[in-house]
Amino acid sequence: MKKFAGTPCIRRRLAGASAMVLLASLVPAAVQAQQGDDGALEEIVVTGFRGSLASAIVQKRNENDIVDVINAEDIADFPDLNLAESLQRIPGVSIDRDGGEGRSITVRGLSSTFTRVRLNGLEALATTGGKDGSGGANRGRGFDFQIFASELFNSLTVRKSQSAQTEEGSLGATVDLQTARPFDYNKFVFAAGGQMGYNDLSKSKDPRGTLLVGDTFADGRIGILTSVAYAKTNRTEEGSSTGRWENPGVAGNSAGRFEGGGALNSAGNAALPENNAWHPRIPRYGRLDYDQERLGVTTAVQFQPFDTTRIDLDVLYANLKGSRQEEYLEIISFSRNAAAGGNGFTNVISAQYDDKGNLIAGTFDDVDVRTEQRYDRLETEFLQYSVGLNQEFSEDIRFKGVAGWSTSKQKNPIQTTVSLERYDTDGYSYDFSRNMNLPSFNYGFDVTNPANYVFSPSTRAVAGGPVLGDQSLIRMRPNQTDNEFQTFRGDLEWDTSDWLTLKGGVVHKTYDFKTVERRRYATRDPFSTANLTEAGVPLPAGVTVADISQLLTGFGRNLNLPTGTPTSWVVPSIDKLAEVLGIYCDCVNEYGDFRLSETNQLGANRSARERSLSAYIQADFTTELAGMPFRGNIGVRQVKTKLTSNGYVGTTAATVEREYDNTLPAMNLTLEPVDDVLVRFGAAKVMARPDLPQLTPGGSITNTSATLNIGNPYLEPIKANTLDLSFEWYPERGTLFTVGLFYKDIKSYIQTISETIPFSETGLPVSMLTGTNTPDTVFTVNRAGNTPGGPLKGIEVSIQKPFTFLPAPFDNFGGIANFTYVKSDIDYIVNATTMRTVTEPLVGLSPKSYNATLYYEDEKFSARISGSFRDGYLTQIVPGNGNDVRGKASTFNLDFSASYDLTDQITVSFEAINLTDQFDERWVGTSDRKNLETYEHTGRQFFLGARYRY
Repeated sequence: MKKFAGTPCIRRRLAGASAMVLLASLVPAAVQAQQGDDGALEEIVVTGFRGSLASAIVQKRNENDIVDVINAEDIADFPDLNLAESLQRIPGVSIDRDGGEGRSITVRGLSSTFTRVRLNGLEALATTGGKDGSGGANRGRGFDFQIFASELFNSLTVRKSQSAQTEEGSLGATVDLQTARPFDYNKFVFAAGGQMGYNDLSKSKDPRGTLLVGDTFADGRIGILTSVAYAKTNRTEEGSSTGRWENPGVAGNSAGRFEGGGALNSAGNAALPENNAWHPRIPRYGRLDYDQERLGVTTAVQFQPFDTTRIDLDVLYANLKGSRQEEYLEIISFSRNAAAGGNGFTNVISAQYDDKGNLIAGTFDDVDVRTEQRYDRLETEFLQYSVGLNQEFSEDIRFKGVAGWSTSKQKNPIQTTVSLERYDTDGYSYDFSRNMNLPSFNYGFDVTNPANYVFSPSTRAVAGGPVLGDQSLIRMRPNQTDNEFQTFRGDLEWDTSDWLTLKGGVVHKTYDFKTVERRRYATRDPFSTANLTEAGVPLPAGVTVADISQLLTGFGRNLNLPTGTPTSWVVPSIDKLAEVLGIYCDCVNEYGDFRLSETNQLGANRSARERSLSAYIQADFTTELAGMPFRGNIGVRQVKTKLTSNGYVGTTAATVEREYDNTLPAMNLTLEPVDDVLVRFGAAKVMARPDLPQLTPGGSITNTSATLNIGNPYLEPIKANTLDLSFEWYPERGTLFTVGLFYKDIKSYIQTISETIPFSETGLPVSMLTGTNTPDTVFTVNRAGNTPGGPLKGIEVSIQKPFTFLPAPFDNFGGIANFTYVKSDIDYIVNATTMRTVTEPLVGLSPKSYNATLYYEDEKFSARISGSFRDGYLTQIVPGNGNDVRGKASTFNLDFSASYDLTDQITVSFEAINLTDQFDERWVGTSDRKNLETYEHTGRQFFLGARYRY
C-alpha cells in the first residue's frame, strides 16, 4: 500500500526518508535514509540516541528553509521536565524558568512574544499562571511550554528562516511540535515507563509515567495510536527579594522621605543622605511551595481508504494544575506612601552607602513589619482537535487541507493573600554590604511569637490622625485568561516538471482572547470616609493571632544564610482564617464583606477577536547552477488582519475595530558548491502582531488632572526585514558543522510613550468626561506606541559528531555543541515627561548563549551530560519607582542522564536535573546599578526509572 512521504518538490528523491526519521521514536532501532554519492538513497541501521541525532541531521539537510530539528529519541532521553527544556538544546534557543522549570523560549535574541508555535501544523497558544516576579499570569502571545511533557512529541522543528508557505506572525522563529501517529510505525507498538523523582530541597518524592500504544488494521489502512504522560511535582523555592529599590529624591518614589529633623518635606529633610539614596522597598526572605500535576494525552487516528487519500484525526489534551503557597517575613513600611505610615514615620539611626548611591546597610526605628501568606490555586486546560485530508489527484498534483480548533483556559480561581502586622518596631537593621543577594536582617524582636503581631482590621490612629492603608490584608484576586484558535487551511501543490513545484494556499484563522479578574468589594474605613478594598476585618471574640497563624520552620536549607538570620517565623494561615471568617463565601456575612466583583478591577477585564485571512504562492525548485546542485523556494504571502478589541476606561466600556494588510515576500536558496557542503541564503519581510493587552482600548481616566492611561488598539505590527546566511558541512553520517549569520532590520518597536492631545483625538466617547472638561480639553495620554526599532545581528556556530575516529571503546562517545552571539540595541523611552531615553538590548535578548552535550552509547549502556548557559538579559523597561530597567542574571544548568538495557525490552534509567542548583537571580536599576530584586533556588532533581517497549 502506498504511503504519503517526503517533502514537496524533491518528493520523489526523498520518498521514504521522512517517514524513517520518525521511526526512532520509542523503539530500540531505527532505519535512517541518507543520500549516497550516486544520488540514490542508502539504507543504514542506526540505534538509540545516536540514531535519532543522525535522523535529525537528515531532516535538516533536506529542508529548503533554515531549520533545526530534535527527534523522538533525544526528546525522550534528555533529562528534561518539559518541552521548553528540550528546545534549549537547539542553537539560538534560550529559555526562561519559573519556579525551577522552563516556561518560555527566546530564539536568536527575540522573546516568546515574537515566536509562533504550531501543534500538529496548527497555530496554538498555551498560557499558565506564574509568580509575580516572573510576570504573573501570561496574558500575551508568548507560549508557555511547561504545560506539555516532552514525551508527548516525536519531532520538534524550529524554523528560523521564513518561507511564504509558513504562516505569518513571527520575527524570531516558528516552532513546529508534532505528536506521534500510527502510520509512523505501521505495526503494533507499545511502550511504558515510570520514574520516581527526589528533590534535595523540598525532600519530595515525585512520580512520572508514560504510555504509548498503537496499531494498524485493515491491511494497514486504519491506524490508532494513543500516548499518555503524567507527572506529579512538589518543589520548594527559597531565597531573598526586595520588591524593587527606590530613591526618595527620584520621581516615581512611592514611600516619601524618611523622617528628619524638620517637617517631612522641608529643605533640610530633603537634603538628608538617606533621602537621596536607593533603598529596598520590601526587604525580605521567603519560601514558595509548589504542588503540581501535569497530564497529557494524545490520540491519532489515520485512515487511508485509497492509495491516494489519507485522513488524519488528531486530538491533544493537556492539563496542568496545582497550587503555589508563598510565605514572607518583610519590612512593609519602606514601600508605603507617607499617608500609609511609610518612610515619613521612619527614623534612620545609622546608615552605610556604596559608590552606586545605595543605602546598603542601616538601622531604623518606627518600622512596620509584615508577615504574609499567599495561596494560588492554578489550572491550565488545553484541548486541540483537528482533521486533515491529504489527497493526490495525480502523480503531479496534491492537496492538503486541515481544519482545527484549540482552546487554552488558564484559571486562577483562588488567589488569596493575608497578613499580620507589627507596628513601630525599633532597632530593625538590614545589611546588604557583605552579600547583595543574601542580606543580613535583625528584626529586634522574637519573630516566632504570635503575641508580637496583630491582625489589624483597619488603619491605626496615631498622633495627628489616622494612618490610612496600613491594615492587615485579606486580598482576593481570582482571575482567568482564555485563548481560542479556529483554523481552516488548504494547500495545493503541482509538480510542473522534475525541477519545479508550484504551491498555493489559503489560511483563515480566528483568535479569541479574554481575560477576567475579580476583587473584593470596597469596605469603609472606620477612621475616615476612605474606601479600603482589601482590608482585614475584626476577629471574632476570643480568637487570637495564635489561632489564625502557624510557624514556618526549616528555612534556608542549602542557602548559606548570614549568621543570625531567622530560619523560623510566624505566618498567618489562610486555611485557619477562612475557617474562622468564611472569607470564601462570596457574600456579606457576620464578619465582613467578602463579595467578589469584576467592577473593582475593570482595567484587567478585556477581550479581543482577531481574524486573519492569508494566501500565498510559492515556487520550489531543484536544479543546477554552474554545475552545482541548487534548490530553494521563492514566494509571497498576503495577509489581512481584522481586530475587534474591548475594554473599559474607568467604568465606561469601549470597543474599537480596525484592519490592516501586510505583504510578505520570502526566499530561501541552497547551493552545494562541493559535495556535502551547503550554503543557504534566506531573505524575507516578516511581522509580529502586538501583544493583546497592549491592544485593549481600556485603561483609566483621571478627569481632575486630564490624564489617560490606556491601551492602543491602533498599534501597527512590529515589522522587520530579515537576512540569513548559513554554511553547513556534512562530512560523514551523523556529523554536522554549521555557521549561521543572521540580520534583522527591525523597522518598528512598541514602547509606552506620553503625548498631549485633545480628548477628541483619543477616539474615546465624550461621555467619559466630567467637570469642565470638553472634547477640546488637552489630555496627557500614556499608552503604547510604535517607535523606531533597530538592527539585530548575530552568529550561530554548531557542531555535532560521533567520535568514531577514536579507538574502542572511546569510539562510542560523541558530542554536540553550539554557541550563539546576538547584538541589538534599542533606544527606550524611560521618562515619558522629559522623553529621556536609554540605549539597551532588546527585552529578552541574551548576548551569549551555548549548549553542550557529551554522550556515550553502546549496545547496552547510554549516558550523557548536558550544560546550558544563557547570558543575562532585560525583562522589563521602566519597572517602576524611578528605575530604568529590570533584568535577570546569567544562568548555567547542568543535567545528566544514563540508561542501561537489561533486555531488548526493559531499560533502567537515572537522571539528574540542575546539578549546580542554579539560582534565579533578578535585578532592578540601571545598566550600571543592578540591585537585588530576587535571589531564589529550587534544588536538584533526581529521577530513577524503568521503560518497557514491545
